[in-house]
Amino acid sequence: MPAVPMFTPRLMKAHAAAHYLGVSPSKLRTLDLPCKRDGGNVLYDRLDLDAYADALPYEGQAQDGRDTVCDSIFGVKG
Repeated sequence: MPAVPMFTPRLMKAHAAAHYLGVSPSKLRTLDLPCKRDGGNVLYDRLDLDAYADALPYEGQAQDGRDTVCDSIFGVKG
């Protein structure tokens, strides 16, 4: 049984980075995230993955953070 690290590594291979974000490796390749190379390894920085996830809008929130049309119709304030 492989050892499971007790911490999240700073740099991750594509499969681990995809798992970290909750997407497939093929989806990860389409996200245009910055990556680093170490020899033949393509590595993703956890800080870049966190920044990508933090920039995603919450469900029902417009991309720019403003209220959506539905919010204004139902009187919801963001």
